[in-house]
Amino acid sequence: MPASEGANYAPAPMPQPVVGPGEFTFAAAHLDHGHIYAMSEGLIGAGATLKWVYDSDPAKAEAFQARFPQAQIASSEAEILADPEVRLVAGAAVASERADLGLRVIAAGKDYFTDKAPLTTLAQLEAVREATARTGLKYAVYYSERIHVEAAVFAGQLIEQGAIGKVLQVICLGPHRIGDPNTRPSWFFDRDKSGGILCDIGSHNFEQMLYFAGAKDAEVVSASVANHAHQEYPTFEDFGDAHIVMDNGATGFARVDWFTPAGLSTWGDGRTIILGTEGYIELRKYVNIATGDGGGHVFLVNDDGEHHIDATGQVGYPFFGALIRDCLDRTETAMTQEHALKAAELSVKAQLAARDLTPVVGDRSISVT
Repeated sequence: MPASEGANYAPAPMPQPVVGPGEFTFAAAHLDHGHIYAMSEGLIGAGATLKWVYDSDPAKAEAFQARFPQAQIASSEAEILADPEVRLVAGAAVASERADLGLRVIAAGKDYFTDKAPLTTLAQLEAVREATARTGLKYAVYYSERIHVEAAVFAGQLIEQGAIGKVLQVICLGPHRIGDPNTRPSWFFDRDKSGGILCDIGSHNFEQMLYFAGAKDAEVVSASVANHAHQEYPTFEDFGDAHIVMDNGATGFARVDWFTPAGLSTWGDGRTIILGTEGYIELRKYVNIATGDGGGHVFLVNDDGEHHIDATGQVGYPFFGALIRDCLDRTETAMTQEHALKAAELSVKAQLAARDLTPVVGDRSISVT
């Protein structure tokens, strides 16, 4: 059933730009992860003006500029931070370096928008919490598997409409394709730099579990990690899972891995299953396997019947406009700071608590400071 035919479950109006040219200027810096492109596209689509790009590798900055010709290549990070027109800096640095970058951005009096995972240690978390509380500036996080996926956005709207009642459990499956390891940067395989699998790609799932369940806090009940098939990279993890209990009684389970087979038509069969007291929702975000009809699928079952809604092109991505307005109005409508950092906290705690199931364990010690 197309969304347009489900009057009771129609999506909210498509978001529109919230500012005009020059009203909200941002810069992109430290381009170590490709998410910086989608982060920038989201902000530009909501009306933001991209002024600068910086990376210590000129080739990365030039490739970014080729995609976004309006961006001037800065000679240094300091040049961006000194520009009074820049209100927000978007960054996708090496994961272990994202917190330090954010603290420098905040020290310069600007809001910060970082790729996930937003930090990798509890010490970084404490420093970020202190800086944001002291300054009131934002440390926003690109949890893309919810905020930049129309099926997930629509699921949130359905839950708000009461389509499945009170949420009892959220199951998140986050498989990824590793591809040719030679195309990956060295830090990708270094757990201290990436944060580990539950901290890195698992952070998406902790955020979704809190959000869909409407919870503010959670306890990690159990977690595990493993390097099953890539032991040429001793500290890399290709599998992880975690079970949490949230402060409102809902539970959550996440599984993340790097085992997407070559035969799948996309990089990962990401799915989310949300159980409520009056129904359930399944999201097939990126592919509805063996059908050829792509991703964006929302399956809803409740007392009204069975519903299949294709959210593609129906919902948009309201997070970006809300973030811009939050920066201008000093509000918290896109995502609260507490929520963004709680998801990060759970990611780190799950990583630290995880049982290592690697068949042959070498030196796999991890920094916890």
